[in-house]
Amino acid sequence: MTVTDGIEPSELRIDGDRLLQRLAGLAEIGAIAGTEGCSRLAFTDADRDGRDLVVTWMQDLGLTVTIDGIGNVVGTWVPDGVDPALAPVMTGSHIDTVATGGRYDGNLGVLAGLEVIETLLGAGHAPERPLAVTVFSNEEGARFPPDMMGSLVYVGGMAVEEALAVDGIDGSRVGAELDRIGYRGSAPSPGLTPHAFVELHIEQGPVLEREGIRIGAVESVQGISWTEVTIEGQSNHAGTTPMALRHDAGYAAARLATRMRELATELGPPQVATVGAIDLHPNLVNVVAARAVLTVDLRHTDDAVLTEAERRLDVELEAIAAAEGVSISTRRLARFEPVIFDPTVVGLVEATAGDLDLSTRRMPSGAGHDAQMLSRICPSAMIFTPSRDGISHNPAEHTDPDDLVAGSDVLLQVMLRLAAR
Repeated sequence: MTVTDGIEPSELRIDGDRLLQRLAGLAEIGAIAGTEGCSRLAFTDADRDGRDLVVTWMQDLGLTVTIDGIGNVVGTWVPDGVDPALAPVMTGSHIDTVATGGRYDGNLGVLAGLEVIETLLGAGHAPERPLAVTVFSNEEGARFPPDMMGSLVYVGGMAVEEALAVDGIDGSRVGAELDRIGYRGSAPSPGLTPHAFVELHIEQGPVLEREGIRIGAVESVQGISWTEVTIEGQSNHAGTTPMALRHDAGYAAARLATRMRELATELGPPQVATVGAIDLHPNLVNVVAARAVLTVDLRHTDDAVLTEAERRLDVELEAIAAAEGVSISTRRLARFEPVIFDPTVVGLVEATAGDLDLSTRRMPSGAGHDAQMLSRICPSAMIFTPSRDGISHNPAEHTDPDDLVAGSDVLLQVMLRLAAR
């Protein structure tokens, strides 16, 4: 590590105004009118425009930019005198959003990574390894399942050919959309194995704010199970069909949604269950629904309990089919086991926050993140900053600027320490 102007590496801090300006600039792309939110679904024109802006910032910093077959963008800095063959310390996240998203989810992790590199360049400090910032494709999975698609392909958990063939909720296909927006690259998949990976992210939950804690050292990520359920009943007249003679797909869907809430209560915290999307056909006020398609999202930190929740879902589907005289089929959209992050990197996050006089606590993540995929191939962990009122996946999503900067300072110091190991 070089030291110039008498400034020790441990004294370096990011430029908060520059970080906030970049966050605001990216948020203008796909902005939701009248809010501070964003809508940049994966592989849409808005996603392309957001990628173009971030790639421009990478190139302005002199980073070597590569794009792989699923559209993951990696910007790498190899300081003068550093062996380019050394595995980089990597950070990053995603810039795609849900349809009604905020400006911090994912974006903070990418732009803070750029800020780390720009801070080091400006101070004349060269880490002992290359540093890399990655924009992973389709982390949300809101348009194309599964979520964390890009990072899953990056680590070899899903073949790029399989990912390119995935059809979206709007009838589009991943490969065709990547070609259309110009982000189907030639870099190999799986990608280069990093020396370590650390991801900065807003918590997306209420714990840090409620407890007055500045930094979360994330130890684990809940397991996730996504299932699409299709219920086939019989379309009929809403006024003339006796209740006892109905095969109502809409009622069956509602019964399932209610049972999923009860299931989460029965299994107890931290089990959660969500029916997040329901589509009825023919979706008319005076017609008994013939078909319902809905999604079930189950999550738990213990894979055995998650498996039990999935078993109870299957039992409930059989009971509903028998009681209502409907047929039910399912399709697995995503299934990821719980992840335990590298204890050494988690400890480093915790210790670094303490060195910066920032209060910290160890905690799990209820949301899925790219870091859980990277943990398959290298030591990984996450840094959380507070979310106001615990709100995320919502245009009202907010994290105070001081917390955004504090999390980025922790990221800077953690990356420097990882590069020195």
